[in-house]
Amino acid sequence: MSDRLIFRVSDFVAYLNQTLEAAYPFVTIEGELSNFRISRGRWVYFDLKDELATVRFFGTIYQLPGPLENGMILRVSGSPHLHPQYNFSVNAQSITPVGEGSIKRAGDLLKAKLAAEGLFDEDRKRLLPYPPRRIGLITAAGSAAFADFIKISRARWGGLEIIHVNVAVQGESAPGQIVAALAGLNALSDLPDVIVLTRGGGSVDDLQAFSSEPVVRAVATSRVPTLVAIGHEIDLSLAELAADKRASTPSNAAELLLPDKQYILSSLADQKTAMSRQVMAIVASQRRLVEDGRQQLSDYLERVFTATRQNLLSKRSLLRAYDPGLVLKRGYALVRTSSGELVKRVSQLKPGVSLELSLADGTIEATTVAIKKGKNA
Repeated sequence: MSDRLIFRVSDFVAYLNQTLEAAYPFVTIEGELSNFRISRGRWVYFDLKDELATVRFFGTIYQLPGPLENGMILRVSGSPHLHPQYNFSVNAQSITPVGEGSIKRAGDLLKAKLAAEGLFDEDRKRLLPYPPRRIGLITAAGSAAFADFIKISRARWGGLEIIHVNVAVQGESAPGQIVAALAGLNALSDLPDVIVLTRGGGSVDDLQAFSSEPVVRAVATSRVPTLVAIGHEIDLSLAELAADKRASTPSNAAELLLPDKQYILSSLADQKTAMSRQVMAIVASQRRLVEDGRQQLSDYLERVFTATRQNLLSKRSLLRAYDPGLVLKRGYALVRTSSGELVKRVSQLKPGVSLELSLADGTIEATTVAIKKGKNA
């Protein structure tokens, strides 16, 4: 009896915790959620149970994947610990719903919560730049999603800068890595024009990270416009609902973001041909207008010339009719006094006045001898 090891209570608790830390530093337990409660808006208490046993858990709201309710099947990872006052529990570090029913129910609860906050509202979604110059790409390196997006992007458009952030896209570490990647891209001094979060298809369990509350909130609050492309068509992930734009596959994401340069070049060639035809048609039309104008001007000038010529001929005839030389040739004479005054009436003269008589072929100097007035004088 004297060799029996006897512990003080506190010593036993400390010794047992050392043993637990050495033997089971980190455990993952799966079971049905019960007695779930949140204290003071921060601390989380719940049990996991099966048909034979119940284990108590403790954590904070920051470990929650979203709203939970009793009856869900959870997979919880953490460290077992015996508390000096509150007995044995597991300090939860990650909490994941498992099973299609639990995952769907957790997603429905989170969807309702975030929808009430307006995170899925269409009026908060932004237009994506088209085409973008810099793309932030969040996906697993070496994955088919990464290869497809890069291949289609390079084939469709040139001059792109793609900033790739390698993350796990499933598993316990995926939500934290995705949130950190979004934060990192949003913190760059030269922001990308758009952030693409993508992966291929998978089971409900595989895609669960894209419906976790931290990831959905990080997508919704990104300063940079977001496009989420998950390779499945059934049951959209919550990240897709929160993104500014969604695509059905990684390849479709590249197609939505980037124009097809071959199509653009073909369209430009067609436009060039159409414009050349339009220019040629305009030139031909203007040429016809110039020709018509030139003909009209020529016709107008011809009419003006003919009218002017006829006017000149008419005036020439009139001048000829009034030409005194022609009158003189018919036997008439012009009579002027010695001072050059034209004599029109005999009343202008008296005997002895010197006169000059202009005939067709010369002049005669004479002196009046007598003046005889006619009947009409």
